[in-house]
Amino acid sequence: MKHTIPIVENILSANDRLAAENHTRLDADGVFAINLMASPGAGSTSLILATLEALAGRLRLGVIEGDLAGSIDADKAAAAGIPAVQINTGGECHLDAVMVRGALDSLPLGRIDLLIIENVGNLVCPAAFQLGSHLNLLIASIPEGDDKPYKYPGMYRGVQALVINKTDLLPYVPFNMDYFRRGVEALNPGLATFPLSCRTGEGLPAFADWLVGQVQHGRKKNPR
Repeated sequence: MKHTIPIVENILSANDRLAAENHTRLDADGVFAINLMASPGAGSTSLILATLEALAGRLRLGVIEGDLAGSIDADKAAAAGIPAVQINTGGECHLDAVMVRGALDSLPLGRIDLLIIENVGNLVCPAAFQLGSHLNLLIASIPEGDDKPYKYPGMYRGVQALVINKTDLLPYVPFNMDYFRRGVEALNPGLATFPLSCRTGEGLPAFADWLVGQVQHGRKKNPR
């Protein structure tokens, strides 16, 4: 057991080196990438499809879909006209930099402005593995409950933006928004937060505008 910690550190260190290579490659192609994390059922695929519609004519999207098995989400993205690659982890609870590097080879990066990497759905493992993205975004949803920042602090500390999805359910679900936000603020003060509903479209324009701003800022920092 005494060797466990060094082994884990070595794995993470090797992953971080590959993630840095992915990041450099994305910059070279002018692609801004987001590591999108959420629990199952939070609405990550719905958010991707709604974002595609909200950004029509403004940004060109690409998607890497991470799942334990199947290609349902990638098929949905492709049907909506988004270049998409499916990664099946075969039981792994997260994506890693090696998986993402392989997926990048299958994408037309020169025709993508914003790449959304949808990680495997859970609130534990994904936060520990860098992928080479420019920022980490977490989706929380109203039906999950307002206690998630208190139960999964590592995930909420490790992101640069938060979407609170399914706000249209607030009248029907016991969710204390003030309690939830206090938990988030204690872990990640000033975190960019976007309450929205993919079903009604409420809040999506502000989120889309923010994404455009992030991509533009990334281009200024890393001009091709």
